[in-house]
Amino acid sequence: QVQLVESGGGLVQPGGSLRLSCAASGIIFSLGWYRQAPGKQRELVASVTSGGSTNYADSVKGRFTISRDNAKNTVYLQMNSLKPEDTAVYYCNGNPPFKAWGQGTQVTVSS
Repeated sequence: QVQLVESGGGLVQPGGSLRLSCAASGIIFSLGWYRQAPGKQRELVASVTSGGSTNYADSVKGRFTISRDNAKNTVYLQMNSLKPEDTAVYYCNGNPPFKAWGQGTQVTVSS
């Protein structure tokens, strides 16, 4: 079973930036970053295939960039121009996701 470990979250002011990382224990064709805000369903924010093809939710287009290092089995999410509504727990998983989820990393955007 592939294990995924997220890191890089924190508290940032509106307009700030954060970079999330996710280390996978195996090779996954398509990886995604998801987020879940309090009281809301988990949503797919961005995904990237092993070939580098990317997709983004409309809410983050132009602000977030997903990338991956296949040699390190690691996927990144560069988040710029953060807004309070980006506050959530962020998870990485396959796309479509596996049954098991990691603990995620908290991102809080607040002044």
